[in-house]
Amino acid sequence: MNNRKFGNAGEDLACRYLERNGYTIIERNKHFSKLCEIDIIAKYKKTTVFVEVKTRKTDNFGTPFEAITKTKYENIKKGVQLYISENKIKDFRIDVIGITINPEIKIEHLKNISI
Repeated sequence: MNNRKFGNAGEDLACRYLERNGYTIIERNKHFSKLCEIDIIAKYKKTTVFVEVKTRKTDNFGTPFEAITKTKYENIKKGVQLYISENKIKDFRIDVIGITINPEIKIEHLKNISI
């Protein structure tokens, strides 16, 4: 499985996880520029939630959360700012979902992150 398909499979898992926990998926893979893509945009109650998903086969080379650098976070924030201004959104947050596949599927959800 190539990296893109692997990433999409992780995002599918994240969407199912979010929906089971009361979120409504609004959009996936929203591109703002070459450097900025929001993996999942969802709604939880009245809050718009921008979700970055990181999927790893194992933790052998670091956790999924360690793949989110300050630069990556800044690019996500730029996309979020564009989206909220275009759509006049007041209540929002940025979350990260980390998924590890082996030895068993593990999904961790960090809410309202900042770096």
